Amino acid sequence: MKPFASILALLALLFLALNGCEKKTVENTPEKLSFDIIEEQVFATSCAVSGCHSSTSDASYAQHGLLLSKGVAFSNLVGKMAKNSAAAALKLQLVKPFDADNSFLFHKISCQSTHHSATANFGSQMPLGGNYLTQGQVEFIKRWINAGATATEKGISTAVLKDSSACQQDITPLAAPVAGKGFQMKIDLFDVPKNFEREVFFRANTPNTEPVYVNRIEMKGRSNSHHFVVYGFRNSTVLPQPNVLRDIRNLDGSLNLKTTGEMQNHIFFGGGTDVNSDVTLPAGVALKVDPMTPLDLNAHYFNKTNLLLKGENYVNFHTIPVSNVQFVAKTLDLNNLDISIPAGQRKTFSKTFTFTAVTRVVMLTSHFHRFGEKFVIKIAGGPRNGELVYTNTDWLHPFVKSFPTPIVLQPGEGLTSEVTYYNSSSKAVAFGLTSEDEMNIIFGYYY
Repeated sequence: MKPFASILALLALLFLALNGCEKKTVENTPEKLSFDIIEEQVFATSCAVSGCHSSTSDASYAQHGLLLSKGVAFSNLVGKMAKNSAAAALKLQLVKPFDADNSFLFHKISCQSTHHSATANFGSQMPLGGNYLTQGQVEFIKRWINAGATATEKGISTAVLKDSSACQQDITPLAAPVAGKGFQMKIDLFDVPKNFEREVFFRANTPNTEPVYVNRIEMKGRSNSHHFVVYGFRNSTVLPQPNVLRDIRNLDGSLNLKTTGEMQNHIFFGGGTDVNSDVTLPAGVALKVDPMTPLDLNAHYFNKTNLLLKGENYVNFHTIPVSNVQFVAKTLDLNNLDISIPAGQRKTFSKTFTFTAVTRVVMLTSHFHRFGEKFVIKIAGGPRNGELVYTNTDWLHPFVKSFPTPIVLQPGEGLTSEVTYYNSSSKAVAFGLTSEDEMNIIFGYYY
């Protein structure tokens, strides 16, 4: 029996040794490259998708110039300078090895307000539309950058990817102007239901008891926002109910006819696509705000997730003494509704707006949606006929151009909008009120 027992013991030892070797072999199997994981689990599903960062044919490519498709993402990110004007001014790289806090990519995906537009306007959090990355995905990218952002790194633990909570950014409230130098208005936190676009209006009166003159408008809002606009009213005797959120869309997606009817009484006062903007009029030019002026605050958010998101907006009106005011500004709101872009086509639409009195333009900006490639404004008529005075190629962060020397237009002269769209979708797109539709508006100020 002893020889047999010895054989059994020997076999047992051999079994354990083989299993130990096998286990050791499994443990030493090379892990997947960290950047391959980022490409497959982040870029391919959330970034390099149609209309965003997948090809040069994307409608937004002219704005960002960044492809994140497999095979080119690494070389387009690491060590490359950011195109965003605020980031470029700070000389930020898209991905700076060993330094996530100074990498523009991390600023754009982070849900920490201290990393997103804390000291500069870096635009909306990405991916656009509230379809945020998870906390785990953001942490994995942060660790990859801080580990050196190489193409061969494979030591980042994938355990962090188990955190599937949405990386939704909170915002730090905008500080109100100093007493006597302006006032603040806001829309407090409100829900944006899952897979829904919510656009609301909130009518309130300005708090001033005497006329004041505003020469700077400063705004701040959440990142899953399409726009924030402040409207005045053409007829102040017919006003919506104050201090109540009014929806433009019912939960079934149908239009709220009462709210859309009230929009016909609007006149542009300030704001636009970029909800984190700060616009100052030229010296000596200001908007006059009468006591208790009724204004309609308009916030538009879109939520492409299965989560409940939040909307929130602030706007500061900074004032100057009346003794500093040389000219009282009025607002431009020039809208071309006659636009229709067939699927897969590029089209340009022009419309001329003429004035009946001498008009001095001191600021211009534009508004179109994600299919817009280029928004051009030209002078129409007179000795400067056809002169290009404004160009914008970024629908998310429209260029705001001030004219210290005003553009002087005589009666019968005006401005022409010339707007090019590329419809990369599979359906025709026309003028409409959602982010899936298009618009074509010149905003600005004149006196």
